[in-house]
Amino acid sequence: MKILAIDTSTMLGGIAIMDEQGLIAESRLNIRSTHSERLMTEIEHCLKQAGLKISDIDVFAVAIGPGSFTGLRIGLSTVKGFSYATGKPIVSVPTLEALAWNFPYSRYPVCTMLDARKKEVYAALFKWENENFIKLTGETSARPEEFTRNVLLNTDYDKFIFTGEGAILYRDKIIEVMGKRAIFASPEKMVPSSANVASIGFKKAIMGDFSEPINLTPFYIRKSEAEVKAGQ
Repeated sequence: MKILAIDTSTMLGGIAIMDEQGLIAESRLNIRSTHSERLMTEIEHCLKQAGLKISDIDVFAVAIGPGSFTGLRIGLSTVKGFSYATGKPIVSVPTLEALAWNFPYSRYPVCTMLDARKKEVYAALFKWENENFIKLTGETSARPEEFTRNVLLNTDYDKFIFTGEGAILYRDKIIEVMGKRAIFASPEKMVPSSANVASIGFKKAIMGDFSEPINLTPFYIRKSEAEVKAGQ
């Protein structure tokens, strides 16, 4: 089984191709242009370098959010188009969970944070247990100092690993609350990995945990600015 994964949750877009033997190809771009300008080109490049065609792909995986409203729509629209064109199924992968998979076997809980704008982060807390990550908190949007103070300080853990663009952006605020209990990931572990999306998606596909394209929508957590202004 071959799976093609797309992650457009953040500015660091990514594509990965994986099969039973492992990772075949991965491309990650910290782009200034929009994903709509680069995504299809990169997918074509990855397939070509791997000696594959889109018809060779058995499953499509997509990071479903939270994250950039526009980015998530682009990624989801792309995999839906592939699914409808090829008849192949889709699996959806939570973005913050995929980010946590940068730290398998971690002895400390992993706090994943993405920039949610408006001085907030999308955040969740994960713990490695029984060869998998389990969620200690649900995904939420909050000010980083509020999340760390109201959620993390009320747990029994003595240290936490922080990762994601939100952890980079609000590092000082996190340290102000957490002090030495905060451990920050190294730069290469601070960014999402489309290979993680592919790996999680592969496991979900094996279990038959597919998503119906017609019902699949991005996981936004909160309303977009347009919806807020429209009073929806």
